[in-house]
Amino acid sequence: MPTVTDSELLAELKRLFRDALGVDPIVPIDRETRFFADLGLASIDAVVLGEAIGQHFERLIPFPELMADLGRREQRDLTIGELLDFLLIHVGQPTGPAVDSEMGRGHAPSQGE
Repeated sequence: MPTVTDSELLAELKRLFRDALGVDPIVPIDRETRFFADLGLASIDAVVLGEAIGQHFERLIPFPELMADLGRREQRDLTIGELLDFLLIHVGQPTGPAVDSEMGRGHAPSQGE
């Protein structure tokens, strides 16, 4: 799989915000943009976005781990830069039974999940 750049991934995220969440922010989205405070999104939006990201990249992405880590922090907002860094790590990883079993699931998400 070709390497995904930060700017390419940011462009994909912007499309997913629009397509999956129906959000087309009037503020510019960059690495410092905060998911909740700046974009006005709610935790359910994070869940929906996590599912949309997994489906878009056709791989299991441990988005719940990112959200759990966020819940343990004093500052419970996520910057787009943190999300990009997380995705840059996981988007390039292969999928398959070994990766899926590490995630505690026996299969990758399908379109119907």
